Order: sequence, then C-alpha cells, then structure tokens
Amino acid sequence: MRFSRCSSWFFAISKLIELALCQTSTKCNPLQETCPADPALGKSETFDFTRGALSGFSANGIPTYDSTNGASFTVAKSGDAPTLVSDWYIMFGHVEVVLKAAPGVGIVSSMVLQSDDLDEIDYEWLGADNTQVQSNYFGKGQTTTYNRGAFHPDPNNQNGFHTYTVDWTANQIVWQIDGTTVRALTQANAESGQYPQTPMQLKIGVWSGGDPSNAPGTIQWAGGPTNYAGGPYTMQVKSVKAIDYSSGSQYTYGDMSGSWQSIRSAGGTVGASGSNADASAAAAAPSVTAVSNGAPIPFSGTHGDTTSTYTTPDVYPWVPGPTTLQTATTPVTSIPGLPSGWTVNPSGKVVPPSAAPVINIPSSAIYIICGSLAAGFFVGSSGWL
Repeated sequence: MRFSRCSSWFFAISKLIELALCQTSTKCNPLQETCPADPALGKSETFDFTRGALSGFSANGIPTYDSTNGASFTVAKSGDAPTLVSDWYIMFGHVEVVLKAAPGVGIVSSMVLQSDDLDEIDYEWLGADNTQVQSNYFGKGQTTTYNRGAFHPDPNNQNGFHTYTVDWTANQIVWQIDGTTVRALTQANAESGQYPQTPMQLKIGVWSGGDPSNAPGTIQWAGGPTNYAGGPYTMQVKSVKAIDYSSGSQYTYGDMSGSWQSIRSAGGTVGASGSNADASAAAAAPSVTAVSNGAPIPFSGTHGDTTSTYTTPDVYPWVPGPTTLQTATTPVTSIPGLPSGWTVNPSGKVVPPSAAPVINIPSSAIYIICGSLAAGFFVGSSGWL
C-alpha cells in the first residue's frame, strides 16, 4: 500500500481509525464461532522450573533450565522470542510468578494472562528501565484507547527475583509485587465492556520490542532500538503457582456473549468470587501516580496473535484517553518521548505542532474508511488533501 502524497498526520489518523474499528481475532474466536473446549487447571499447582522443563507448559523458542535460576529466556539475535505457554486455563484464579526481568534497551519481559476471545491481564518490564513495571488489562481485543495501563515502582527488577501476583475474580483484579498490592481494578470501574472474564492461559517470555522490523511506535515504547551486539539479554523464572478458582476438566463458551456467566465447566463449577483473600489488600491499593497511555502493547511479542487484524500504531505515544484506574486520576500534561513541538491539551488530546486544527470525522465517514480498508481499497495519491 502506498500513499505517495498524503501527509504523515493523515496517515496516522487513518491507522488509528483502522485500529479502532477493525476487529481483532484469534485462531478460533468464541465470540464468532463454536470453538474447542479449553483444558481446565481446575486445582492448585506449583511449577518449579529449577527442576527443569515441566509438563503443563509448552515452549515456543528454546528456554533453558538450571537448578539455581529455573527457566531462562534469552534474546541473542533478531527474531528470538522464547516463551512458555500453559497447556491449561483458569476461570478466575490466582497466579504467582517468581521472575527476574531481562535488561537491555528495547527488550521486553512479559507475564500475561490471555483468553481465546482476547481478554488480557498483564505485567511487562522494559529492559531500559530497572525501576518500574507496567500493568494493563484488555477486554475482547478492543484497543480503541490506550488508557488502561499504569506504572508501578519495582526497583532492581533486573538484579534479583521478585514475586508478581495477579488475583482475578468476577468482581476485581489485584496486582501485587512481593505481597504488596500495587493496583486494584473492580468490575464496576473497568472500561465499559473491558473487564476480563473468560478462561485464560498463562504466557511468559521475552521479546525484542526494539527490533528494526517493528513499527516505529513499538520501538519508541520499548525504549529504543535493540543493540544485539550488547547481548544476550535474559529473563529468568524460578517458579509459577497457579490456583484455579473454578473446577472441572474443561471450559466451554455457552454462547457468544463473552460474559463469565456464559462459561460452562465440564464436571465442575465456575467460581466467580474465588477465595476473596485479597479483598482487604485491594481496598488498601496505593494511588497510582504514573499512568501509561500507550503501553503495554496488546497482542504483541510473547503474547502475539499472528492471525489478529490488530495493527500497531506507527507513532508513540498514542492518543491518551480518560483513565479508568481505580486508584488514581493524575492528569496527563506531558508524555515522555513526545516529538518536539507536540503537546497534550487539558482534555488529554495529543496536539500536533503549528496548532493544526483538530478534524472531527463523521462516524459515517469512519465506517466508510474502515470498510474500504477491509475491502483492500486505499486513498491514492490524489487523496482528500
């Protein structure tokens, strides 16, 4: 596709429209068709990787193992993205991962819970930043806004192991680091239609967000280009503890609503409330003082969906929206990495230089554009400009 005479800002707008309206997909999306059942964990189990490779996880790439550090995930060259993916799903539950993040500008370590219909809860660590971690959530593959991420203090995450926890019920999600709650999200306070609530599997791994093959926005978010000559770069995972708050042998979608009430358990029950062990911790969640408006990037790297029509924006930071974080609403007045001359107005909109007017595109035009993109058409050199 070639836009020989369209301006860069019009191209950015068209990409954001495509991102907002064109649906993501999985190899079998239960919101669109009848899919195979998800194998259930249905119990509590601890996986100690200091004992070597274990049943219950499948490897993409080649993780290595030793008796001291457990599983090691190494990026040594372009294209490396070693990952462990659980062979089981949990339907609400509690996951603890003992992990040491990888160093290196452009390197991204990931711990992700993701469902077949693209619900997602995650942690991601940027190798360029040894002081904090990012958390995020998505529902049903909707990435129309990037206002759900947050940064949390996590000093020396590349120098030693820490325990990262997600406790997930029908009512709330709690993120914890070494037993301390850093974020809590209730179903009522989540972005509309975005609360994760379908069976999820665990994906752990490392990838190069700074690889030159990635979109410029991805490279900027990852901290810059990856210097492979300075590597290799290694993330390590000692253990995983998983508790399924539901029981049974497998989970199926009873309809195409994507609601937790539609999930069926073979030989068991769906546990919506879990243990409620972290209810008091959630109430004590500290105020989030740094909001991430453009990251982590969904459906990329170790949790990429190769069949998805999701398109990564070409510029970073992405346009922020009002935050839905339960514990903080710090106004965004600037964004690290914003190109020279660009500003953020009081309503949270990214404004280009030279005070270019904001274009309000009618919804009918948006649908026409998206439909044209889906049909393979594009705006030619004569364009609209």
